[in-house]
Amino acid sequence: MQGWRISSDLLKEGVALPPALATSPLDRRSVVSVFSRLRTPDGQTNPLPLYAKLRAMGDVVPAPWGGYLSTSYGLCHQLLRSRSWRVPDSAWRARQDDAARWNAEASRQMGGTLPMLNPLHHTRVRRSVGNVFDRNSLAAMRSSVEQTTNRLLDRLEEELADGPADFCALVSEELPVITIGEWLQIPPADYALLRSLTHDQVYTQELFPTPSQLALSDRSASQLRQYFTGLVSERRRNPGNDPVSSWIRVWDAQEPDREAADEAVFSLALFMVLAALETTSHVLSSMVRLLLEHPRQLNWLRIHPEQIPDAIDEVLRYDAPIHMISRVASEDTELAGVTVRKNEMVQLMVGAAHHDPAHFASPEDFDISRRASHLSFGGGIHFCLGNALARMEADCLLTALLDRLPGLRIGAPPVWEPRVAFRRLIALPVVRV
Repeated sequence: MQGWRISSDLLKEGVALPPALATSPLDRRSVVSVFSRLRTPDGQTNPLPLYAKLRAMGDVVPAPWGGYLSTSYGLCHQLLRSRSWRVPDSAWRARQDDAARWNAEASRQMGGTLPMLNPLHHTRVRRSVGNVFDRNSLAAMRSSVEQTTNRLLDRLEEELADGPADFCALVSEELPVITIGEWLQIPPADYALLRSLTHDQVYTQELFPTPSQLALSDRSASQLRQYFTGLVSERRRNPGNDPVSSWIRVWDAQEPDREAADEAVFSLALFMVLAALETTSHVLSSMVRLLLEHPRQLNWLRIHPEQIPDAIDEVLRYDAPIHMISRVASEDTELAGVTVRKNEMVQLMVGAAHHDPAHFASPEDFDISRRASHLSFGGGIHFCLGNALARMEADCLLTALLDRLPGLRIGAPPVWEPRVAFRRLIALPVVRV
């Protein structure tokens, strides 16, 4: 394969509407068809033709399930940076009619995390975190991340000596949980549990989760609450020099209600794990997949390792870890000639916007020399807190791979989780030649 080049054989129409959407106007059936196909194996392997179909419908498209979709890079960038657009916080979720979707335990749990807070609440919580991943902190962490990377690659090489190996299971799923786990000083024996719960909890953030997926997400949310409230209680009894203990001290100094302080620290610890595991693992696996699919660019990068940061940015543009970000209008407003009412949601289709020909030359081409802009870390006050940590993990991994495994190749077609918003490679078989 050579990436997601747009095929002239665009996918056929005629996918049946889900029962809940059967009464949607006829001119919206094509939108539903696109999203149905995005979850298929073909749609996961190559979403670009489907994104092209969405863009052809307009910069702002009414969604059959309510609200709107935007595929324009310019509009997505504008809304992410604008302070007049809100995130769907707990108050917004509580007002929605679909209680099973928005008021379930997992959804309410997400509504209390940093990415789902609006000012002034967001301002207070964000200040309590501080600049946790500044240059000095990352420099102190880098040696450990490099050691972990090489230990994981040792294991990968052992597996490759006997035949194909799954890069996801051996490396890209492991590096993020070890990195954030060591930083939070979580027992290594708990890493596998947290990784599994994170993968299940994310269904609440997907478009059209099934009742069984929502139930799974709720069970995971309950277990995550039990785990991290226990962690906060333990750090309160035995404080140390770890981030959780630091957050407890910060919140105790500004919040007289100890229960409220502990809840704030719980939400921070939960968010750090959810954000670090799900998105970073995809960045790592997608980076390796794309470069192995483009061996000439991989060989060029081996000669020019100083261009690794540009290569990582192109990976983030080409296949972002999150392809859909939600924003809510704080007042009636107009977008590209379309009136969006107060409290209506606009789904920013950043996966499609990253291939907007109005913003990128040859957007369907994977090109590590393009110095690409992208929206993978969001924008404005919700710009990703851990973006520098994710970049460092990707840099450490790619640097080591270029040196250690020049003969690495994809051994079989990759396998994706059938999602729309959060991308996840669940298997990347590789071989060594």
